[in-house]
Amino acid sequence: MQIGIVGLPFSGKSTLFTTLLSHKTSAADYKAKHIAERGVINVQDERLDQLTALFKPRSKVNATVEYVKVPGLDSQNENGLSAQFFANLKSVDEIILVIRAFEDEMYPHPSGRIDPASDIQFALTEFLLSDLVIIENRLERLEKQLKKVRNEADEHERDLLLKCKTALENETPLRDMTFTAEEDKALKGFQFLTAKPLLIVVNIEESELKHVKNCENEYKYLNSDNVSVIPLCLKIEKEISELDPDDQAMFLEEMGIQEPALYRLIRKSYDLLWLISFFTVGEDECRSWTIRKGINAQLAAGAIHSDLERGFIRADVVACTDLIQHGSLPACRAKGILRLEGKDYIVRDGDVMEIRFNI
Repeated sequence: MQIGIVGLPFSGKSTLFTTLLSHKTSAADYKAKHIAERGVINVQDERLDQLTALFKPRSKVNATVEYVKVPGLDSQNENGLSAQFFANLKSVDEIILVIRAFEDEMYPHPSGRIDPASDIQFALTEFLLSDLVIIENRLERLEKQLKKVRNEADEHERDLLLKCKTALENETPLRDMTFTAEEDKALKGFQFLTAKPLLIVVNIEESELKHVKNCENEYKYLNSDNVSVIPLCLKIEKEISELDPDDQAMFLEEMGIQEPALYRLIRKSYDLLWLISFFTVGEDECRSWTIRKGINAQLAAGAIHSDLERGFIRADVVACTDLIQHGSLPACRAKGILRLEGKDYIVRDGDVMEIRFNI
């Protein structure tokens, strides 16, 4: 999974990126501000930690996420946003848009004012215009082709793109439209920005942490199945990430916080992408696997190895909460909560699975 991080200058996108990767910002980070940066993190999951404590395996393997900090979103750029900016975003599965809602005299807002709603609208408009340009260019080429040779596939693509063009001209992002499976497949190669799930991080003042609910309510009109808004004080989150584990726990307790808010951000990213986790356990390894919601057991087995999918017979399945509660797989079997499921079983978030297969 790859997630892009964008935002206007001095919005906090670099702070978010370095915090997620849990490293201190250096002078080199600022020198590279015009270059897309990438980093892979382990997804923290308390359930995997508990399973690891139970089985004491030789290794624990977390799910991972790659974050890409993409520079270039600038409302003051007279030449518009660069082609490189959009190229860097096309490959990501989800976009995190960092919006500034704090004052800082040392780092003035590029527009000279703090107006989160205006910044959000600017970014959304730029994404929409980018998609429109791609569609218009493709339609122009298709019309030329169709004048030479009538082709049913080209006609279907033209009709589909015209449908998308109409929606975008009416300021409807493609993520809000309903497409058939065939249409989805046809559009996938375009990697339209307005089709990608969007997580808007409103970077608030520390003093506003006590009023987070008010901030959530202010922007709830933006929330949908594919868009979510989360207020964070990235300055505090960065300070938390740089503490030693013991000091971090103490700081969180003093602040009355159960966990770093960034853990919630990662979970929200999973939700927007319709992703869940299942686990495999044993003496050698306890591991978290990421799959899409609604996938059956046979396809989930393929996330582990293609041989398991091809030779799938059955899967032993138990909810991780039941396994943690009862302490072992034999105990779960004795209680009748360790089940044998066939290939059509729809995997649930938190399932522990052992695949039976034969090649």
